[in-house]
Amino acid sequence: MSSFLVRNLVFIAIIGLAKCETDRPWYETLPAVAMDYKVHIDAGKEDCYFQFVNPGATFYVSFQVLRGGDGKAGFAVRNPEGVIVHPYQWRTDVDYQDQSVTGGYYSVCIDNQFSRFAPKLVNLYITVIRYDQWEKYTKELEELNLSVENFTSTLRGVEKNINDILQTQHLSRSREARDLNLLLDNNFYVQTWSIAQIIVITVTTVIQVYFVKRLFEVRPSRYSKASL
Repeated sequence: MSSFLVRNLVFIAIIGLAKCETDRPWYETLPAVAMDYKVHIDAGKEDCYFQFVNPGATFYVSFQVLRGGDGKAGFAVRNPEGVIVHPYQWRTDVDYQDQSVTGGYYSVCIDNQFSRFAPKLVNLYITVIRYDQWEKYTKELEELNLSVENFTSTLRGVEKNINDILQTQHLSRSREARDLNLLLDNNFYVQTWSIAQIIVITVTTVIQVYFVKRLFEVRPSRYSKASL
């Protein structure tokens, strides 16, 4: 019964904190948010996305090019002050993590301007985790004369470990998807050029046979016709 009561109190504390911040969107008040996108970037274009990060929250973003061109793109991250905390790099995959002090909207940009003809498919993974929220839950539960410090610290450690595992799984899935798309592109490239070479060889053979037959073709001259 005690563990059931503790779970109920934690749930009530979460609901209470969410109601205290009704002036913000509901997803900005959550202790942790994770988002996974597949983004299509046209050739010669740059797209930027914005994610709100609460003060003191840990912000993590991961990029990986899944398909298109040379398999690379430019990635950059700006903090809420507009400072580029992760400069542009032309790479296949990049990840960045930061703990926001003042909070605000982080800008995540994907640049494909160096690729003039090949669009890119990019996997974008973003998480925002507010570890300080567990301390608020502890204080509210202590007001109810419940000592759950060990419980909340363990829960916080489990939450951190789960987030690390999710990030690792995301990177593994992204690499697997990128390898699959690379294999499909190589297969299409080999098949296309094989068919083109077969067509060229066939046409060349037909032309050679035609001209060889014309070379050995004997036609009677008009003088031989007159003698007859």
